[in-house]
Amino acid sequence: MLGVCRRYIRNPSEAEDVMVEGFFKVLTKIDMFNGEGSFEGWVRRIMINESLMHLRKANPFKFTEEINPNIDLGEQPTVIDRLESADILGLLDELPPGYRTVFNLYVVEGYKHREIAEELGISINTSKSQLILAKSRMEDLVKKRLGKVG
Repeated sequence: MLGVCRRYIRNPSEAEDVMVEGFFKVLTKIDMFNGEGSFEGWVRRIMINESLMHLRKANPFKFTEEINPNIDLGEQPTVIDRLESADILGLLDELPPGYRTVFNLYVVEGYKHREIAEELGISINTSKSQLILAKSRMEDLVKKRLGKVG
């Protein structure tokens, strides 16, 4: 579960604190687990929520501009599509919190933009734009690391 918290929270000691808070919540609310779905999934959800609450308290999300809802959101395959998950996770620390959070929720956790918007209190278009911008920033970082961009 530390890995889950660490994906959202850049500082390792803060991620550990959030994980401890999450496990405290797991232990004090264990009676709320109703057996539907896996126990691990239930714990994971608590860790994600604790991470998001920590991020909201520490730094209110600062999202960049929304994309125009009338533009085509179709995406072409990029270098990001060919990365291994370990490579992607290594780059997450270099993303701003808003990009990193939306990227994690969408790509890693499998949330839909509607769910992300509700969870973070943003619009669906903001969620979509943050994902596109996060992918673009990650692509730039990968190219830079590979020496393709100076």
